[in-house]
Amino acid sequence: MTFPFPASDLLVILPELVLTQLALGILLWATVVRKGREATLAWVSIASLAAAAVLIPVAARLSGPLPRAAFGGMLTLDRFSIFFKVLVLLATAVTILFSLKFVGTSSYPGGEYYALLLFSAVGMLFMASGTHLVSIYIALELMALSQYVLAGYFKRETKSVEAAAKYFVLGAFSSGVLLYGISLVYGAAGSLDLGDVARSLAATPRSSLLGVGIVLTASGMLFKIASAPFHVWAPDVYEGAPTPISAFFSVGPKLAAYAIFARIFFVGFGPRAGDWAPVLAASAALTMVVGNVGALLQQNVKRMLGYSSIGHAGYALLGLLAYASGTDARGENFGLWAILIYLAAYLLMTLGAFGLVVLLEAKGYATESVDDFNGLSKKNPLAAAAMLVFLLSLAGIPPTAGFVGKYFLFSAAMKAGWPSLALLAVLMSAVSLFYYFRIARAMYLVEGEGELRWREEPAVAAAVAVCVAGTLLLGILPQPFVALAKSCLLP
Repeated sequence: MTFPFPASDLLVILPELVLTQLALGILLWATVVRKGREATLAWVSIASLAAAAVLIPVAARLSGPLPRAAFGGMLTLDRFSIFFKVLVLLATAVTILFSLKFVGTSSYPGGEYYALLLFSAVGMLFMASGTHLVSIYIALELMALSQYVLAGYFKRETKSVEAAAKYFVLGAFSSGVLLYGISLVYGAAGSLDLGDVARSLAATPRSSLLGVGIVLTASGMLFKIASAPFHVWAPDVYEGAPTPISAFFSVGPKLAAYAIFARIFFVGFGPRAGDWAPVLAASAALTMVVGNVGALLQQNVKRMLGYSSIGHAGYALLGLLAYASGTDARGENFGLWAILIYLAAYLLMTLGAFGLVVLLEAKGYATESVDDFNGLSKKNPLAAAAMLVFLLSLAGIPPTAGFVGKYFLFSAAMKAGWPSLALLAVLMSAVSLFYYFRIARAMYLVEGEGELRWREEPAVAAAVAVCVAGTLLLGILPQPFVALAKSCLLP
């Protein structure tokens, strides 16, 4: 058989190929596994993710010197993509741990659930390596289609069906906007390869066609990270989806979306940064305000964390703005490595907080109110202490990972000439203390009523413990993580 590309290009996507085959095998195997005996499928899914993680350095070594382009420049394997791939695999594995008994004790089959998680992970892995607008779009849709189904997986629950419907309708609309923006960029630049687009933009004068294309592409991307004014889907979807899936949505898709956001706008649209930076600045300011003020009004913890994630999307946009403004006096792209550190911290603290919500759920959609945390410090001191660590980190209080991430992001915004946005970010972080510490107050200062609804799930407890350790370690000893982030910048 003759391939239209070198056979060695397959080495670049070796982890994705293996994970796809394993996901198909799990989907087939699920047809013969009885309900109630699906824990094996979950552990096999985790083993599949571990296999993909092991194959990432193997692919990097066998495919040749990095960065390594493949399939005519459609995909690129570099340190930047490897960083995001590892985070995506970690987020997916933790989600499966959260789902073990949550799905096992429900009336819904688990095999398709785990297969869909793996297919979504495959899409995100391709997104991290995408360097061509077509490959990026196809990978994004593979991720999104799997997630629409996962949001409505509890199909007999009204809130789950509503969440899936809203996510699908708004997601399909945003995909159409993104695709139309890409088509306009193609019309103006004559290519969909990000490198060719950058060279074309640098050599041609400004045009309204290109300007509209960039704005529409930005709008589609802002939807994927739940940035205002394209955020309206996030709180409802987080509330209605199964809690492990809410945790997954808050972390996994955002990691992949920021990876392609950086590639599209800095590799492709970099020569016109002055045109689109004000749009991102306005969205960042609006996102920080909407996310944090909206969270103040919530009693449902999942909705509160949903609005919180919107606010954090605004913080991360500061890093993109800083990167767009160039390098500092030492030639460092401080904005990009600040984003990498912040996203690693965000993964740990957000997954940990959702993990405790999973542990406290008795069944279905129970234990979502702030009042359900009343007296937790007396009923389970370790769980309360873990939740307090995550709340401190989300608020940006030292010595936690959230403080380190915000410090670097806000400093990057200041260095890049966005002091007003940095000041707004500090003020919104202060606002966030009010709603995060409502949960802390409920745990430590309010007497609980009735018996604690607690799930005995060693796997979830272990995942939460790892998140606590990582949150504190990144906050106390950030230098190794900073060095790692600086080594994983875009080439």
